[in-house]
Amino acid sequence: MLIGVPLETAAGETRVAATPETVKKLKAQGHVLRVQSGAGIAASVTDEAYATAGAEIVDRAGAFGAELVLKVRAPSVDELPLLKTGTALVGMLNPFDRDGLQRLAEAGLTSFALEAAPRTTRAQSMDVLSSQANLAGYKAIMIAADRYQRIFPMLMTAAGTVKAARVVILGVGVAGLQAIATAKRLGAVIEASDVRPSVKEQVESLGAKFIDVPYETAEEKEAAEGVGGYARPMPQSWLDRQKVEVAKRVAAADIVVTTALIPGRAAPVLVTEEMVKAMKPGSVIVDLAAAQGGNCPLTEAGKIVVKHSVTLVGETNLPALVAADASALYARNVLDFLKLVLTKEGTFHVPMDDDIVVACLVSKDGKVQRA
Repeated sequence: MLIGVPLETAAGETRVAATPETVKKLKAQGHVLRVQSGAGIAASVTDEAYATAGAEIVDRAGAFGAELVLKVRAPSVDELPLLKTGTALVGMLNPFDRDGLQRLAEAGLTSFALEAAPRTTRAQSMDVLSSQANLAGYKAIMIAADRYQRIFPMLMTAAGTVKAARVVILGVGVAGLQAIATAKRLGAVIEASDVRPSVKEQVESLGAKFIDVPYETAEEKEAAEGVGGYARPMPQSWLDRQKVEVAKRVAAADIVVTTALIPGRAAPVLVTEEMVKAMKPGSVIVDLAAAQGGNCPLTEAGKIVVKHSVTLVGETNLPALVAADASALYARNVLDFLKLVLTKEGTFHVPMDDDIVVACLVSKDGKVQRA
């Protein structure tokens, strides 16, 4: 099968959907790989590396003109005409963008949004959200360390003792857990909060203290358990109590990293302007939810700003800041997904009895496949 890998053109996007490692494996299966010239440069992968792995280096039209196109982000409006009717498209296509999915359907594409893969054991190797969130959690702490005008670890010197930085992590999914682990390696004192009681043990195993907010009703406990690995909106009664506890920790914190997201919804507000005002001058907030409105209303998407003497980081694509590793992990996710839709004979098919394939399928036969 002819597989194309275009250069990503979305602003700030440095990742690439295939690496020499995955190109070599697909080539060994009998597929023909066409990689757009320069597609991997921002991820530290040269055209020569792709050619050595067996790919053909082509222009933009050549990459988009393949039977199967692998992307990181959804095609832009000007890229869609380059895709032929009937082309298969695999990438992070934002399954909650109804208008975007409609455009893919109208272009006659059979499209798969990898973010929609179910949170099951079988789908773990294809979980792009987890692979990228892991890197986002790491990079959030590294950015915080760079912006914070003090050091993370406690330091005892002849000139006196420097206290360890206090870090608060709000939202303990994959990104939050990696943020805890990274901050711990740097020597910080860490507290973390999440609506799911099940993560308490994970938080403590990484050396952080869990900010515990007891559940007072069955409704609160049921909501806290979440669905499919994702958090659910919590009752207002619990949120009010959590807000009080979190506010105390945020006021004492040097670094706050917020990671709370609910798929398809605006990010919940976790750090109010009043909380920011209560923080110490020079403190840093890294808001991983900036692209969906932010967990702090003062966050500005795509910008680093200072408000009330606190630095707010609103980077919207943290994995792209570590493009080499992000691309390597993403490309492996893609490769594992392709095992479900590519036959041993080298043809493409859509097994509608496969729960992962069906969950990821967003357009087919001119129609959007999601409700």
